[in-house]
Amino acid sequence: MAPRRSEHHAACTGPQRSTDTAAPSSDEAFRKLRTLPPGPERDALREETVCAWLPMAYRLASRFRNRGEPMDDLRQVAAMGLVKAVDRYDPARGKAFETYAVPTVTGELKRHFRDHTWDVHVPRRVQDLRNQVRTARRDLAQRLGGRAPTCAEIAAEADLTEEDVLLGLEALESYSALSLDAEPAGADGGGTLADRLGSWDHALDVAVDREAAKPGLRKLPERERTILYLRYFRDMTQLGIAQHLGISQMHVSRLISRSCARVRAGALKETGTRERARALSGTA
Repeated sequence: MAPRRSEHHAACTGPQRSTDTAAPSSDEAFRKLRTLPPGPERDALREETVCAWLPMAYRLASRFRNRGEPMDDLRQVAAMGLVKAVDRYDPARGKAFETYAVPTVTGELKRHFRDHTWDVHVPRRVQDLRNQVRTARRDLAQRLGGRAPTCAEIAAEADLTEEDVLLGLEALESYSALSLDAEPAGADGGGTLADRLGSWDHALDVAVDREAAKPGLRKLPERERTILYLRYFRDMTQLGIAQHLGISQMHVSRLISRSCARVRAGALKETGTRERARALSGTA
């Protein structure tokens, strides 16, 4: 949604101080604003003060140009930030108004970009369509007494096709990514998007490791394969295997260590070969 047009942004249409000249001296005006009761006199002084400082706000807005936002919108945002600064500034604290106003206006501009700009890269044409559709829809809504304009009316107003209008309308709703804490569209049972994300299944690692180990197991001598089978699939102890095969337990221990090292080395080599093949196929 475009920023609400500031009444001060629209009202300050007379000659304004150049942005290249020194800031206006308005200490007396601010002191008077703090003491005047609500009424026409205070409103007029407030308006005059805002208009006097508006060039500074516009200068700050110009620092954010070429970032996909219309300059007129940025000026409106800066004007609203300036109004906040004028209303909140207290000259009794001894700080110059400009020292207080610059971070206030800049913060308002940054907040606008945070809330209204893209989280992902969007083609320039789509951004332009979004700006055209937003402006046309806003102008039409004012002329139609608040009624939402139809797609055909927006297309005629902006001199676009209805297909482009739909693309622009979609872009208006696509500024930022959904939070994982958000409720999924159409969900009636509660829960969040994060609840629908799968978790890592460690059984997949086991399956991958088994496949990677198979070539190395096939290359082992039969006795060593038998020892590994008895140890890891029949859950026999080293002493039980030694008695079953008629060899010493120490020899069984050495054979298990050597066999596992060979299978592990073969599995790592197999995995590395697959990764390289996958990388090469991706660049082919």
